[in-house]
Amino acid sequence: MIDKKTIEHIAKLARLHVTEAEAQEYSVQLDKALGHFEKISKVNTAGIEPMITLTEIETYWREDVVKQEFTSEEMTSNAPAKSGNLFQVPPVV
Repeated sequence: MIDKKTIEHIAKLARLHVTEAEAQEYSVQLDKALGHFEKISKVNTAGIEPMITLTEIETYWREDVVKQEFTSEEMTSNAPAKSGNLFQVPPVV
């Protein structure tokens, strides 16, 4: 079982305040979750190829086609502020 100290450490890393009752509840819940992973890790997977997806999926590729071209003047025509052909934005420090 996961002890209170570990629960408090995890809560501190997550910057959460955990009460005594919550710590006890989380301890039980995490113990159950880790128990499921322990069962899964015991499954014999020798000779089984890893799967990328659960179903067979064919990759569909399409041509990139430009449907409409805009000039830089058209692109910046509605900008609240511009500098030449560029959007002017507040400086980021």
